[in-house]
Amino acid sequence: MNKTKIEWTESSWNPITGCTKISDGCLNCYAEKMAYRLKTMGTKGYENGFEVTLQYHQLEKPLKMKKPQMIFVNSMSDIFHEDVPDDYILKIFEIMDQASWHIFQVLTKRPERLKSLKDKIVWTDNIWMGTTIESNKYINRVDFIKNTNAKIKFISFEPLLSSVKDVDLSGIDWVIVGGESGSGARIIKKEWVYEIRDKCEELNIPFFFKQWGGTNKKKNGRLLDGKIYDKIPL
Repeated sequence: MNKTKIEWTESSWNPITGCTKISDGCLNCYAEKMAYRLKTMGTKGYENGFEVTLQYHQLEKPLKMKKPQMIFVNSMSDIFHEDVPDDYILKIFEIMDQASWHIFQVLTKRPERLKSLKDKIVWTDNIWMGTTIESNKYINRVDFIKNTNAKIKFISFEPLLSSVKDVDLSGIDWVIVGGESGSGARIIKKEWVYEIRDKCEELNIPFFFKQWGGTNKKKNGRLLDGKIYDKIPL
């Protein structure tokens, strides 16, 4: 378990590392760059670089942490990647069920796999289920999230690469929006952010604006019209 600088969580837990690119938001993947850096440094668990790797030694970490944490699950991978066996996914959910004092935030770009696992997953209230929607091309991902029994269903529009004005946020409990950061960061337009914020306000959905991003994330900050939006459904 590692402390993280990600604004909407407290810690990250990686029982899986490595992934493959599946959609536009993956182009400048921060996890890929980090994985190769950790491999070069000789960090345990990153011997395979960014190849999908099951990290069995990480599985029970949440059970050993007695202080309640908000935990981002698989910041260095995707729990529903096609190379991850069903049994291993279900084991991760069992650990989250047992560690009821933590809140687990599961985020995927592959929510369609939830359909086949729906009846096998036990959704305790501490497991939040989300998907990434980076542009209008992927708004159908929201439907798979809505069809789960997760108590909290959320969407991360990061990196936001286009207008998503057609997305239906009814039944969603939390929304995160952010621009891409780092080298080669693609543009985010204010009007795209306003569209989402206004939908959230209309539906009374907690809205979290993470960052404007860009090549200088710190300088650009996270103020939207002079205000910080950092609501969390607690």
